[in-house]
Amino acid sequence: MLSKIRRLTAVVIFVFVTLLFLDFSGTLHQWFGWLAEIQLIPAILATNFVVIGVLVMITFLFGRVYCSVICPLGIMQDGISHIASKKKGKNRFKYKKMTLTFYLRYGVLLLFIVSILAGLGVVVALLDPYAGYGRIAGNFLNPMYRSTNNLLAWFAERIDSYAFYSVEVWMKSLITFNIAAISLVVIGILAWKNGRTYCNSICPVGTILGFIAKFSLFRLTFDKNKCKKCNACENHCKASCINAKEMNIDHSRCVACFNCIGQCKFGAINYVMANIGTERNVAPVKADNKPTTLNNNSEQLSRRNLLTFVGTLGTLAITKNVNAQPLQLPLHADGGLAEIKDKKIPDRKTSIVPPGALGAQNMKRNCTACQLCISACQNNVLRPSHKLTTLMQPEMSFERGYCRPECIECSSVCPTDAIKPITTADKSAISIGHAVWIKEHCIVNKDNLQCSNCERHCPTNAITLVPRDLSLNDKSENTPKDSSKDAPEDSLKIPAIDKERCIGCGACEHLCPARPFSAIYVEGNLRHHSI
Repeated sequence: MLSKIRRLTAVVIFVFVTLLFLDFSGTLHQWFGWLAEIQLIPAILATNFVVIGVLVMITFLFGRVYCSVICPLGIMQDGISHIASKKKGKNRFKYKKMTLTFYLRYGVLLLFIVSILAGLGVVVALLDPYAGYGRIAGNFLNPMYRSTNNLLAWFAERIDSYAFYSVEVWMKSLITFNIAAISLVVIGILAWKNGRTYCNSICPVGTILGFIAKFSLFRLTFDKNKCKKCNACENHCKASCINAKEMNIDHSRCVACFNCIGQCKFGAINYVMANIGTERNVAPVKADNKPTTLNNNSEQLSRRNLLTFVGTLGTLAITKNVNAQPLQLPLHADGGLAEIKDKKIPDRKTSIVPPGALGAQNMKRNCTACQLCISACQNNVLRPSHKLTTLMQPEMSFERGYCRPECIECSSVCPTDAIKPITTADKSAISIGHAVWIKEHCIVNKDNLQCSNCERHCPTNAITLVPRDLSLNDKSENTPKDSSKDAPEDSLKIPAIDKERCIGCGACEHLCPARPFSAIYVEGNLRHHSI
């Protein structure tokens, strides 16, 4: 019964977490966005002490149920392992001692903690299991989901129905796609062959919760009087943590899947309170039924050590920045006088990070590159970074769209506060970048044609057109100049940019008809500020 309840709960949570990465309408995030916020690493980065405390308490009471019920990557591995069991036979696991694996898992945990404290977002992104699953869902399931939607939209259009609408499907980053593919293959192979090897060897969340689970109040225990040593529990333990011969369980690796209880025909293994009527404090019995002395060096850790570990976890969360600030603006319209060509990404000196991110440094330190904001972006503005220091973290570019003033999806879905929640009013008051005019690219100069796209679509009126013959603007100076002289009536006009009013929304860059590079592009601000 426990196994069935656990599986049903895990499936429901897994489905809705997956849908968060597929939903492009923003509807599901309003109802189920909390499922992203209860993931352990995002909670630590967001300094969400309530979630951290609840997860630690649940683990202390019931063991590593988080890994088998809440973590989407863990549930995915269970699904792969279950399919493998159908094909390869169920009795395919054996107890494995913790030898080199012990040093590996705690070595990876140490690297993970140091990376968080040092702001090495790339390492954190690669090791966070929630982010890892997010990249898999975003790069493989999201395109299939959107393509299916577009097919339904095509059929709906034929019957004059607007129940569906088409959305663009495109690869946002080849590097991120390859990393997601490698992660899927490696974790999939490990799960197919050995069940929860990844969780108990590499995953830092598994190591953290495994340490706490050693002291769990409720745990799986043997009844030596009922056990027949048939090895059914051991052969079905995907964590390879049950030693049926010695009737011993490594609770740091047990993910509380309860498969062993379902497979035991003699009722010899139960999930009960640690000190009640079971063999937790009794020395394990060998095959000759002579009791042996239990080595307590690893199992009998003091409660003081547990409190020290939990305190370290809390201290790690405290070290994160928690300053909030608002951000950005945009709009949408038709535009273009030139032939249709794909725009190229300009060479920005400073990357543009989304509204609510406060600046590049906050994004770098707090983002796990789970791709949730990228999947939720309705304007095709966000895509994963290719830079090593911010690899896979979101950055903005405006070749396919620009940031609309009414859209705050990225700030509402981020579970780590790398992008802090903002309102639409906040968005129009904070500058994430500033526009730069390149006179050599402007069609007014190149083709002697008048164009006013940038001025017409600027939502903050930061761009005004001034007579070309009187303008003192150049590539490096974008402030309009006053002149007492009257310009000829037929004088062409070029844009002058007021940097104090520009918020970096990208409307001018996206709607500029110049190709392949826009005559106006947005340069990011290291720190966002109010206008």
